[in-house]
Amino acid sequence: MRQFKFRALLTLDPPAAGRGARQYPSGIHTLMIHAWQIDDLSHDKYFPTVILCDTEEPLQQGERAVVTVTVDGDDALSYLCAGQPFTIWGECGGHGVISRRVFTDGAPS
Repeated sequence: MRQFKFRALLTLDPPAAGRGARQYPSGIHTLMIHAWQIDDLSHDKYFPTVILCDTEEPLQQGERAVVTVTVDGDDALSYLCAGQPFTIWGECGGHGVISRRVFTDGAPS
Protein backbone atom coordinates (compact mmCIF):
# COMPACT_ATOMS: atom_id res chain seq x y z
CA MET A 1 0.00 0.00 0.00
CA ARG A 2 1.36 3.41 -0.99
CA GLN A 3 1.64 6.41 1.31
CA PHE A 4 0.97 9.98 0.26
CA LYS A 5 1.67 13.21 2.15
CA PHE A 6 -0.41 16.36 1.97
CA ARG A 7 -0.38 19.75 3.64
CA ALA A 8 -3.76 20.76 5.03
CA LEU A 9 -5.60 23.25 7.18
CA LEU A 10 -7.37 21.24 9.89
CA THR A 11 -9.95 22.22 12.51
CA LEU A 12 -10.99 19.76 15.20
CA ASP A 13 -14.57 20.17 16.42
CA PRO A 14 -14.99 21.90 19.79
CA PRO A 15 -15.72 19.61 22.73
CA ALA A 16 -19.29 18.74 23.65
CA ALA A 17 -21.01 20.98 26.20
CA GLY A 18 -19.74 20.37 29.69
CA ARG A 19 -16.56 18.63 28.56
CA GLY A 20 -13.07 20.06 28.55
CA ALA A 21 -11.09 20.40 25.34
CA ARG A 22 -8.83 17.45 24.59
CA GLN A 23 -5.38 17.67 23.10
CA TYR A 24 -4.03 15.29 20.49
CA PRO A 25 -0.25 14.93 20.16
CA SER A 26 1.54 15.57 16.89
CA GLY A 27 1.92 12.24 15.15
CA ILE A 28 -1.52 11.01 16.20
CA HIS A 29 -2.75 8.05 14.21
CA THR A 30 -6.11 7.31 15.88
CA LEU A 31 -7.98 9.69 13.56
CA MET A 32 -8.99 8.92 9.98
CA ILE A 33 -9.61 11.12 6.96
CA HIS A 34 -13.00 10.72 5.32
CA ALA A 35 -13.05 12.05 1.74
CA TRP A 36 -15.25 11.89 -1.32
CA GLN A 37 -13.97 10.85 -4.71
CA ILE A 38 -12.94 13.77 -6.89
CA ASP A 39 -15.68 14.52 -9.45
CA ASP A 40 -17.92 11.74 -8.07
CA LEU A 41 -19.52 12.53 -4.72
CA SER A 42 -21.37 9.21 -4.72
CA HIS A 43 -18.16 7.43 -3.59
CA ASP A 44 -16.43 8.09 -0.30
CA LYS A 45 -13.62 6.44 1.59
CA TYR A 46 -11.90 6.45 4.99
CA PHE A 47 -8.10 6.61 4.98
CA PRO A 48 -5.83 5.68 7.88
CA THR A 49 -3.71 8.74 8.56
CA VAL A 50 -0.92 10.18 10.65
CA ILE A 51 -1.31 13.88 11.45
CA LEU A 52 1.81 15.93 12.20
CA CYS A 53 1.67 19.52 13.45
CA ASP A 54 4.23 21.98 12.15
CA THR A 55 4.92 23.35 15.61
CA GLU A 56 5.04 19.94 17.33
CA GLU A 57 2.39 21.40 19.66
CA PRO A 58 -0.63 19.18 20.31
CA LEU A 59 -3.78 19.64 18.25
CA GLN A 60 -6.46 21.39 20.29
CA GLN A 61 -10.19 20.83 19.89
CA GLY A 62 -11.85 23.94 18.46
CA GLU A 63 -8.63 25.39 16.99
CA ARG A 64 -7.18 25.46 13.48
CA ALA A 65 -3.75 24.11 12.64
CA VAL A 66 -1.60 23.71 9.56
CA VAL A 67 -0.63 20.05 9.44
CA THR A 68 0.99 17.40 7.31
CA VAL A 69 -1.15 14.31 6.84
CA THR A 70 0.21 10.99 5.66
CA VAL A 71 -2.45 8.68 4.27
CA ASP A 72 -2.25 5.01 3.31
CA GLY A 73 -4.05 3.99 0.15
CA ASP A 74 -3.17 3.18 -3.43
CA ASP A 75 -6.17 5.21 -4.60
CA ALA A 76 -5.65 8.24 -2.32
CA LEU A 77 -5.00 10.55 -5.28
CA SER A 78 -8.52 9.81 -6.53
CA TYR A 79 -9.86 11.34 -3.31
CA LEU A 80 -7.33 13.93 -2.15
CA CYS A 81 -5.85 16.89 -4.02
CA ALA A 82 -5.37 20.63 -3.55
CA GLY A 83 -8.64 22.29 -2.60
CA GLN A 84 -10.35 19.01 -1.70
CA PRO A 85 -12.33 19.14 1.57
CA PHE A 86 -12.31 16.23 4.03
CA THR A 87 -13.65 15.37 7.45
CA ILE A 88 -11.95 13.79 10.43
CA TRP A 89 -13.38 10.69 12.05
CA GLY A 90 -12.25 8.91 15.20
CA GLU A 91 -11.83 10.00 18.81
CA CYS A 92 -13.12 13.42 17.77
CA GLY A 93 -14.54 14.97 14.63
CA GLY A 94 -13.32 17.81 12.51
CA HIS A 95 -12.87 19.08 9.00
CA GLY A 96 -10.17 20.41 6.76
CA VAL A 97 -9.02 21.19 3.28
CA ILE A 98 -5.95 19.94 1.42
CA SER A 99 -3.64 22.77 0.39
CA ARG A 100 -1.08 20.77 -1.60
CA ARG A 101 0.61 17.43 -2.02
CA VAL A 102 4.07 17.07 -0.47
CA PHE A 103 6.94 15.89 -2.64
CA THR A 104 10.17 14.68 -1.02
CA ASP A 105 13.63 14.18 -2.48
CA GLY A 106 12.38 15.24 -5.89
CA ALA A 107 9.93 12.32 -5.98
CA PRO A 108 6.25 12.19 -5.14
CA SER A 109 5.35 10.92 -1.72
